[in-house]
Amino acid sequence: MPDAERFAFGRNWSAFLERLDEARVAEAEASLRRFLGRPDLKGASFLDIGSGSGLFSLAARRLGAERIVSFDYDADSVACTRALKERFFPDDPRWIVLRGSALDAGFLDGLGRFDVVYSWGVLHHTGDLRRALELAGERVKPGGLLYVAIYNDQGFRTRVWTAVKRLYNRLPGFLRPVLLVLGAAVLWGPTFARDLLRRGDPSASWRAYARNRGMSAWHDVVDWVGGWPFEAAAPEEIEGFCRARGFEPRGLSTCGGGHGCNEFLFRRAPGRGA
Repeated sequence: MPDAERFAFGRNWSAFLERLDEARVAEAEASLRRFLGRPDLKGASFLDIGSGSGLFSLAARRLGAERIVSFDYDADSVACTRALKERFFPDDPRWIVLRGSALDAGFLDGLGRFDVVYSWGVLHHTGDLRRALELAGERVKPGGLLYVAIYNDQGFRTRVWTAVKRLYNRLPGFLRPVLLVLGAAVLWGPTFARDLLRRGDPSASWRAYARNRGMSAWHDVVDWVGGWPFEAAAPEEIEGFCRARGFEPRGLSTCGGGHGCNEFLFRRAPGRGA
């Protein structure tokens, strides 16, 4: 897909980094510990596929990962990750930041294998979700972990959002904020109403959103409305795909059938692909 047709993920991440503080970093660390089921990453190697802002590469480094490779296809995202590395771990030889594609088998082969391969909300934006997932799995050491988050397939609603994303990326820049506001109203309107009725504060959940992996509500809205290319899959599809390639499920957190990501943790069978 020509780059001109892709959503500018890196520009969105650059704006997010302006809000990054210690509390968000700490929550990113906590979310990794919770889902991976381990107190730290000491001695582990960590591959961050589609590093975006670099927040979770940073979290992995602060949790003690001894070798980290972060890469992204989007040049602005690569710049964000490099800036974050220089902010917290300047000149650290154990953390490498590269530009590359999750669909480039040769590039990925050159990285080696890792104890933890992490790709949150990325593989469905490559243009070939299943190929990207297959290649990501090949980077996991035998006995290692694959942690991915993939957009949930909602059937008709997914097809509607696909059309919205296409429209957003074809609109002239000055019209895109209109679609973002409409998208935010659809995504958050019910939550605002519920918070108003239950708490008397319509923005309670919006302000608390940073506790969700340290992320930002508004920047996630921009990513959701504009994120293109775009695919989605049901949880059973992802589990079946990975089981067939020698991975056993170790964790699953769904979005309850909604429009968000389902999170998956798989362990590669010992001896597989050695």
